[in-house]
Amino acid sequence: MEASNVQLNDIALFVEVAKRKSFSLAARALDMPTSTLSRRINELERAIGLRLINRNTRRLDLTEAGAAYMRRCQGLIDEARLAHEQLLSLSGGPTGNLRVSMPYSLAIWLLPETINDFTDRYPEVECEFDLSMMTASDAQGTPFDVVLRFGRDTDYPLSTVDTGNGNGAAVPRSDGAVVQELVSLDNYLYASDRYLERYGEPKTPADLTQHQCLRTTIDDAHSHWTLHNGTVSESVPVSGHLAANNMSIAGTLAGLDLAITRMPHCQALDPIIKRNSLRRVLPGWSVDPISIYVVYPSSIQPAKTRAFMEFIKPKLGPTVD
Repeated sequence: MEASNVQLNDIALFVEVAKRKSFSLAARALDMPTSTLSRRINELERAIGLRLINRNTRRLDLTEAGAAYMRRCQGLIDEARLAHEQLLSLSGGPTGNLRVSMPYSLAIWLLPETINDFTDRYPEVECEFDLSMMTASDAQGTPFDVVLRFGRDTDYPLSTVDTGNGNGAAVPRSDGAVVQELVSLDNYLYASDRYLERYGEPKTPADLTQHQCLRTTIDDAHSHWTLHNGTVSESVPVSGHLAANNMSIAGTLAGLDLAITRMPHCQALDPIIKRNSLRRVLPGWSVDPISIYVVYPSSIQPAKTRAFMEFIKPKLGPTVD
């Protein structure tokens, strides 16, 4: 195969391997044998006359030529895929397998309220949800169309992007992925009636020091809550016997009369607050808002992705301007 005969399909195979830095992960995503994929990449390198990938038993790295080729080819492949998606959508709307990664807390709020309506509206889209909160190495090799995360989770590199002043602008990353702040949710304090009857209701932020407060983790970094009332802010040391990094579990524990907890407020959360008989504590005050970030594998979004995001945004709350 000469360079003039290089096929777009072979370039697409190279892009998949380069994105995942693994022949086996790319082969799995492409549903083809690893040996076949390796052979096709070898043929591409021979046709071009340059080595694109350095291989060894432990890792796969792009050569200088391979990195340059990847930068030029990824946009080409994304454009070709988008053209294919748009052509299919002309005949009947969004289609295909939509792969979404989101935290369990968000899934338990969002999916029961939305997924039935979404599948009714877009019957040709098959949805696959991953709630495992992948490790950094897993995240680099798993092909998701949409990744949703709370805040900027430093354990998950796809969302460790500073969006500046939080204006919701899409921020491209060096690997072609795009990170965007989707919504910023108001965050309030909640407790059950029985907890407040038993321990009394705090009247000021300083009163929280005398209460069981459910933190994310039991360490110094999470043992201060900053509360806001208009232009006034107060940082309060808090403590308690329990900690949980899952907001749905936090709501359940608060509903069992065990503590005061922080919970963001949005349409999807209302049923959980009602089910656990929670009400706001210190209603004039709020804690720091929590953001939901969305990560796309590239700046080009197929019809199925756009349809899903347009559908769920109103369910989460006002989008960031």
